Amino acid sequence: MNENSLETIKQPNLLNRELSLLKFNERVLGMAEKESTPLLERLRYVCIVSSNLDEFFEIRVSSLKVQEQQNPLVVGDDGYTPSEVFERVQEDVHELVKRQYMLLNQGILPALREKGVYMYKAAEYTEIMMTWARDVFMNDVMPLLTPIGLDPSHPFPRVYNKSLNFIVSLSGTDAFGRNASIAIVQAPRALPRLLRIPEEVCGQKHGHTLLSTLMQLFVAELFPGLEVNGLYQWRVTRNSDLFVDEDEVTNLRHALQGELSQRNFGAAVRLEIADDTPEELEIFLQSEFALGAKDTYRTAGSVNLTRIMPLCDIDAGNELVFPGYRAKIPPPFDKMDEHPESMFRAIAKEDLLLHHPYQSFDPVIDFLTAAALDPAVVAIKQTIYRTGEDSELMRLLLAAAKSGKEVTVVVELMARFDEQTNINWAGKLEEVGAHVVYGVVGHKTHAKMALVLRREGRKIVRYGHLGTGNYHPRTARLYTDFGLLTANPEITEDMDKVFSLLTGLGARRPLKLLLQSPFTFHGKMVALINKEAETARQGGKARIMAKMNSLLDVEVINALYEASQAGVEIDLIVRGVCALRAGVPGMSENIRVRSIVGRFLEHSRVFYFYHDGKEQVYLSSADWMVRNFFHRVEVAFPILSPALKKRVIAESFTYALKDNVLAWEQKNDGNYERVKNRRQPFNLHQHLMGLLGK
Repeated sequence: MNENSLETIKQPNLLNRELSLLKFNERVLGMAEKESTPLLERLRYVCIVSSNLDEFFEIRVSSLKVQEQQNPLVVGDDGYTPSEVFERVQEDVHELVKRQYMLLNQGILPALREKGVYMYKAAEYTEIMMTWARDVFMNDVMPLLTPIGLDPSHPFPRVYNKSLNFIVSLSGTDAFGRNASIAIVQAPRALPRLLRIPEEVCGQKHGHTLLSTLMQLFVAELFPGLEVNGLYQWRVTRNSDLFVDEDEVTNLRHALQGELSQRNFGAAVRLEIADDTPEELEIFLQSEFALGAKDTYRTAGSVNLTRIMPLCDIDAGNELVFPGYRAKIPPPFDKMDEHPESMFRAIAKEDLLLHHPYQSFDPVIDFLTAAALDPAVVAIKQTIYRTGEDSELMRLLLAAAKSGKEVTVVVELMARFDEQTNINWAGKLEEVGAHVVYGVVGHKTHAKMALVLRREGRKIVRYGHLGTGNYHPRTARLYTDFGLLTANPEITEDMDKVFSLLTGLGARRPLKLLLQSPFTFHGKMVALINKEAETARQGGKARIMAKMNSLLDVEVINALYEASQAGVEIDLIVRGVCALRAGVPGMSENIRVRSIVGRFLEHSRVFYFYHDGKEQVYLSSADWMVRNFFHRVEVAFPILSPALKKRVIAESFTYALKDNVLAWEQKNDGNYERVKNRRQPFNLHQHLMGLLGK
């Protein structure tokens, strides 16, 4: 990508959010470009970039277009107007997409073919393949297609967000004497985009083709008597952000369901077309969606690479994928018997830390299983942000409610792109008598908490789980996250207070150990940063380390700049967006920013402060962003056990700062460079797999 895309002439204190996010996708594509990455995993990273860009346009570019219309000349903290940002975004995305398809077509697909994995184009079909393809098209595809010839009585169809469509150039006269010109064919969403060709047909165990290839070959069957001059695939991306008016909402679930039905028909923000599409058809589509040349992306292949992701999961040999890894069930969970009491006895003895995906998520499920089965447990309280359509955890909550336990679930209905799934679970929970609440309108409940209340003798004892990631077993195998199981009475009492605030009404009660957004988290982080700065000014040892997904809050960034100027050594591990500009003389020369991109998605949020030798370590569900500090319900929880604190520091920072395989370092112009492998290779993910796994 153009090294000047973050213009070095302009050097404001902050980097632009959108451009920084694109830099992250560059780093993801960098994993696909590394020849040491297994081939099918390289293909997966190419698909991930496409998926990321989809959401980038649906949310960020949509917002940018609104800003451009409303405040085109307002200069932001990053030194750019919305119009300038939009220009740079389009320039950088065009370059990124060009790199993506070049890598796919000239590198990955040819290399896969050498390993026996084929993606056949129409020109490569043999006679027997052509017969097979025609049979599939006529029997499985054509009955579901509805071609629409455009004329005054057939207006342009309503097009679903990111759906696969074809524009067909026609000539001739139909049965009614109408002159044919253009038709639109929408591919049914029920049809897979990637088709496996039987081995007896293509002679290869792993032969595949695309639905668009079949359309290209047999589209004439849809227009008998007419001449098909060309068929070209395209899709449009729409604004997918949801808006619910807080002042008008009386039932959030019903209001949201109404919004969801319209999400897929928002304003168009991007047009993708096949690279061989004639200019006149490109202009026609642009006009239909009120988009321009810069909003249009010509693709040298499928317009939706995300839909070929299933190819990454075929069994084509171990050398094409990352080595298998089975997460370990650590002590004491590996020795527990099936009696629920053993789980609570272990947690009562000491705080227990889990680091996913290196350590199994099963103990979290076992904790909730024990809660559901144990007759001594009287209540379970849980937050749900993302959990998936097929969730063992949700089934446990349903079973607990059915058995008569008091089950309270705070379901976040506004979890982006998981809204419908959460609505469905909320309905099922209500049906079995669980107390279901939707948090606080205007403040997403993003905290990850599960609290179990157990009757032990004459008193109620609380047991809690707090995490940095979602209660989602599938993502727990892919995302790096910490989870803490504790019976610490101060922490669990704080958890209960947070739940009471979410489910009821009233003044906020002070918390003893937990930090909570939107109340205390931001102020505490700034105060801890300022404390390190003051210590450094007085000549004492001062150190800050922080790990997160995104860093955008201006007040926190300015506090870090001041701490750097005071002499505090600061290491930030920020996977994605980072508005802080590191290494600028006189401003941030003591700050280093690195990003880890590898086999697993770095997702945990960890904050470390030396604090005059009384090291403070917090884990959290929250990034250092305005939305997490002030517009969400989040918690940060301290690690109190010296042994666990030592673990968190090592596993979050010591090893990550040693990494010279997956790590990228930010330069003060906002660009990133791979960390040079000047010594023995050290891969963070491989090291932790060996240290914590099997």
